[in-house]
Amino acid sequence: MQKKDCFYLGKIVKKYSFKGELLIKLDTDEPDLYENLDALFIDLRNNLVPFFLESSQLHKSDLLRVKFEDVDTEADADALIKSDIYLPLEFLPKLEGNKFYFHEIIGFTVTDINYGVVGTIKAINDSTAQALFEIDRDGVEILIPMNDEFINNVDRANKTIIVETPEGLIDLYLDEN
Repeated sequence: MQKKDCFYLGKIVKKYSFKGELLIKLDTDEPDLYENLDALFIDLRNNLVPFFLESSQLHKSDLLRVKFEDVDTEADADALIKSDIYLPLEFLPKLEGNKFYFHEIIGFTVTDINYGVVGTIKAINDSTAQALFEIDRDGVEILIPMNDEFINNVDRANKTIIVETPEGLIDLYLDEN
């Protein structure tokens, strides 16, 4: 299993007991979806290693208390603290309507209601205060904020996102001045 086939679920933040139990801080809006997992992947030295769960339960809303098979001591548990946790992409709940996962829309075409075809989404930049579509238009990069007010429709069947951006936004990137 490789990271590109997985999604980040959270990080092991601390031990819970003397019996090897750990707490995972989940990076999700719906922690209860992940309460009854059989296994997950732990990033150990850049390798995704499968770990099987003896038990797991939600603890204080966004923490998952887990007991892994073969992690029975404090020392075993200590070795896993601060490790990132991953699950295969197929474990992601299906989104509908205009909600989407960043990875699923790479390669989609963006069309603006007033402008026409803008280009192809090559990446999502979420390092800024507002996430941005990074769109390639014949070698020119166009950035459009991922603002709910701009997104009219996500058409998965045709791999297209219909947007309505403020007048002049797209032209800012294309003016040759």
